[in-house]
This record gives sequence, C-alpha cells and structure tokens, in this order.
Amino acid sequence: MMTNNTLTNINKNKQNLTKIEEQYNTGKKIQKPSDDPIIAIRALKLRSNLSEINQYYERNIPDARSWMEMSEGALQQITDLMTSIHTLCDQGSQDTWTASDRKSIAENLQQYRQQIYQESNATCAGRYVFSGFKTDTSLAFLQSQKNVQYHINETLSFADVHKLDRIAGAYSMDMLENNPTEEDFEASPTMETVYRLRLAYGKLDDSPNAYGGEPVLTYLDAEGEPQELELKVISTSDMNQVDDETLTSQSPDAYKPEPGVVNYIAQTGELIIPTDIYEELMNNSTGIQVSYYKTEFEKGDLRPEHYFDCTATPIVFDEDGEGELVEDKAITYVKENQEINYEISFNQNLTINTQGYNSITQDLGREVDEILRAIENVDATEGKLADLEKKISVTEDEDEKAMLNKMKLQVETELSLRNSLMQKAFGEALDHVQAYQDKVDVAIADLGSRMVRLNMTESRLATQQDDFEDLLSTNEDADLVDTIVRFNAQEVIYNASLSAAARVVQNTLMDFIR
Repeated sequence: MMTNNTLTNINKNKQNLTKIEEQYNTGKKIQKPSDDPIIAIRALKLRSNLSEINQYYERNIPDARSWMEMSEGALQQITDLMTSIHTLCDQGSQDTWTASDRKSIAENLQQYRQQIYQESNATCAGRYVFSGFKTDTSLAFLQSQKNVQYHINETLSFADVHKLDRIAGAYSMDMLENNPTEEDFEASPTMETVYRLRLAYGKLDDSPNAYGGEPVLTYLDAEGEPQELELKVISTSDMNQVDDETLTSQSPDAYKPEPGVVNYIAQTGELIIPTDIYEELMNNSTGIQVSYYKTEFEKGDLRPEHYFDCTATPIVFDEDGEGELVEDKAITYVKENQEINYEISFNQNLTINTQGYNSITQDLGREVDEILRAIENVDATEGKLADLEKKISVTEDEDEKAMLNKMKLQVETELSLRNSLMQKAFGEALDHVQAYQDKVDVAIADLGSRMVRLNMTESRLATQQDDFEDLLSTNEDADLVDTIVRFNAQEVIYNASLSAAARVVQNTLMDFIR
C-alpha cells in the first residue's frame, strides 16, 4: 500500500510537471479542449470574431479604398479638364480670335474632350470603375465601332427644348456659276431662332437605312396618354454636302420644319420643333421619349447601355461588305441603379462605386461639338470672303466687280453674324460646362463622404483587432513568468517526492527472499 500510494503521488507530480512544461514550451494554457472546455469554447469564439475582423480590415477595406481612390482620382482629373475647357470658353466669349487662335482653341477643346472620356474608362484591378455591375465593359468605346446597331430610347423633358440661333439667307460660292447679277445679292443674311431638342448622339442612322428602323418621337399629354409626333427625317443623302456648313446654310428645310412636323436631323442628332408643337409640348406634355437608331460610334463615345434603355444588335458583314442584323443575338439593356456594395464591417455595407451616368455626361461632348461647329463656320465664311477678294482683285469687268462687291458686302454681314454666334456659343458653354463640372464635384463630394465613413470604420476595426488579439492572448496564452515559477515549484515537489519515496520504501523483493 505504501508503494502504491508513493507511485501514485509520484505520477501525479510528474503529470503536473509535464503539463506545466507543455505550457512553458508552447506558450498556451491548454493543448486540447479537454484540458479546459471553457477556455476552448471562448478561444473558438474569439478566433472566429478576429478572423472576420481581419477579413474586413485587411482585405475588404483596402479593396474598397483602392476602388474609391481610383474613382476619385479620375473624377478629379475630369473636373480639372473641365476647368481648362471653361477657361477656353471664357476666352472665346470675350473677343474675336484670329484663324490660328481659333485653330488652337479647337485643337485644345478636342484634346480635353478626348481625355475626359478616356478618364471615364478608369480601371481598378482590371475592372472598370464607372460601369456599374458591367465592370468588364468600358464606359466609353475604346475604338470606333460599326458592327453593332443600337436601338436607343432616350427620355427627355420640356426643359431640354432650347432656342437655337442660326444664320438664314447665306450665299454660297456655287451661285457664281449661274451668272448672278448685283440684284441677286440684295437680301442680307439674317439671324433666325428655332426650337431645338438635342439628342445624346450625332451621326444617327438615316431612315430608311440598311438595317431598318424608324425613329419615333412621343410625349405624354396632360392625361398621361402617349402621343406620337410626326417626324421628317433629314438624312445625309438629302444634303448637297456632308458637313456642318451645309446643315446651317444650304439646307434651309432642315431648320424650318412644317407646322405639325418635327425635323429629325440624323447627321447632327437634332430635333427641330415648329412653333405649334412647341406650344403644345409647353402646355400639355409631361415627358418626351425619343426612340432612334445609331450604328456608327467613334472612339470616346459613351456606350449607350450605361445611360439608356436600349437594344444592341450585332451586324454580320459578308464578303461584299453588306451587313445583316443578327436578331437572335440582340442584347437588351435596362438602365437601372447598379450600386456595388462592400461589407466593410459586421452588418455594415458601403457603396464603393460612382456610376458614370451620375457624373459623366454626353452633353459635354455635344457642347464641345457645337463650339467646334461654330468655329468651322467662321473659318468657312472667312475662306469664302478671301476667295471673293481674290476674284475681285483679278476682275476687270465693272458690272461683275460690282456684283462681287455686293456679294462681298453680304458675306461680311454673314461673317459678323457668325462671329457673334461663335462668341455666343462660347458664352453659353460657360454656364453649361460649369453645370457639368458641378455635377462631377457633387460626385466627388459624395465619394469623399463615403471615404470618410470607410476611414472611420477602418479606425474602429483597427481598435477592435487589437482588443480581440489581447482578449485571445489573455484567454489562450500562458503567463511566461508565472509558468516558470510554477514549473520550478512543481519540479521541486516532484524531486522531493522522489527523495521521500527513496527513504520510505527501502525494502525490496530480495529482502523477503532471504
């Protein structure tokens, strides 16, 4: 009995010493759940919480921040470019520039516009940041495209109907081929005002076109019933030339619609509204819907699927270059709110993306197009005036010279009017560009407020991470100093038990044999 009790006590002391030795070697209070179930359960919960915090703090938040910083950088670059455009418009509205000055302004405007839409294709880790859920699709076309026809449904309002000033009664150099007289140039060019609704795109498909599709203009009357308006399509084939000057001076019907009929100018993407329909819309309309087709897109044009309800139908070309719509492969897009939300903390979501249609608009490019058109018209009129002066200098016939001088007088009047229109285009663009810039600034401010929330959440998670690591350490980790003291004490006890056993249990089996 004495031997058994001694061995039992020695084994217990040895087990206690081994347990403390394991704590000393591993630095943990327990080695398996059965050592202390309460510590084990608490450790599992703390580890789970800490793992979630690490996921939010070390992965979700950095990913969200990189996305938002990329968006903010692109938007800031866009607003800086708009500031440059605003400066050019301010300069252009204050003085009549020389041809070289206008050329420089035009080139700068084109470059700024291209850069703005290039910034709209900003990416983060290969994903486009302004495209909503369609992160694999750029916001603007990366290259020219003619192999997809878009059927676009654009929603407008009466507020989008603006007055447009244009030159009427301008004279063309082609008139000199018909042996005109001085009396043919009695009427001076005049300024006219028309009502214009500008669509998001120019260079629209003519109707009828190779792929079919008629544009449709409807509005909701006072009772909310849709009413369709008659459209007269002015296609490029109706023009003597395919340029902007043709549309303003050589095609008067384009900007003089008949009563009850809206002129649809495919080349410029404009709807010219007669007075009677304008008054009808003003008094009875609650919404305007334009359905139209566009196939030719230039590099930098914003993709319609990000801005409108539309259908994209691929076009297959044969060996002769003839195209055919592939209707069964058409894709229908619906404009919707596409917020990308990240979970950045426990039950806390944050929208990380800024959608392109909320900040980047086609109207800026259209505004620049109108300025460029006004500059081109002035350049063309100056060229016409230079040609007349050259003809006058070499003409000896007095009657012909009088006719040319009369025409020159009218062209000078036209030039004065066109200079006035150009300065007005610059002046109107000032307010419009400022409005577009304000829209971008609002997007930047909204993004900044969300980044503040992200930073606050990150700071809180950093604190929580430290707290949970301390709790986990307190729960699991053994106190090294205390463990050493306990180990030394237990070692003394174990050695003492061995020494006591050696003294108490002295008899061996040999003693009984003798």
